Amino acid sequence: MLVCRETPPVPAAAAPAGGEVEEWVATMDDRGLRVTGDVLAPETDAVTVRLRDGASQVSHGAFLPTNGALLGFDLLECRDLPEAIDAALAHPLARSRALEICPISSS
Repeated sequence: MLVCRETPPVPAAAAPAGGEVEEWVATMDDRGLRVTGDVLAPETDAVTVRLRDGASQVSHGAFLPTNGALLGFDLLECRDLPEAIDAALAHPLARSRALEICPISSS
């Protein structure tokens, strides 16, 4: 599950979600759904890397064509997509951020 900031941003809740996020993490850990997760450094610390025609291209900053920024992630191990959706909807940042569920490819 990817935690993203949308553009334009959704107004933040009146109170910070820090404690609520910690509670969600503890709940998902207790349920055995969350494998790991963390907050990412600001996009100004990002580096974009490409290899084109044998030449490396390294750009400082987040330059991927997105409508927002990737803020963090949680690796969930769910039975199925509906369980992953329920877990994401229970995350406090679902009210002010976009949470993207990306299954891990089995190939």
